[in-house]
Amino acid sequence: MVTMALIFVAYWLPTLLAFHRRHRSRAAILMVNFLLGWTVIGWVAALIWSGTGNTEPAAPVIVYR
Repeated sequence: MVTMALIFVAYWLPTLLAFHRRHRSRAAILMVNFLLGWTVIGWVAALIWSGTGNTEPAAPVIVYR
């Protein structure tokens, strides 16, 4: 059971990374991972793409004193 959970997380790792990093193309990365992730080339492409620096800027933090 644990092995299946680890395989599931490993398969969706590019998508999880893209959403965590707030990548601008996270929906496209999700589709590539979903449609081509079963191939090694598609999974690696999605993983590399999710690691690129095309992320949304973080919301500004306002500190009141």
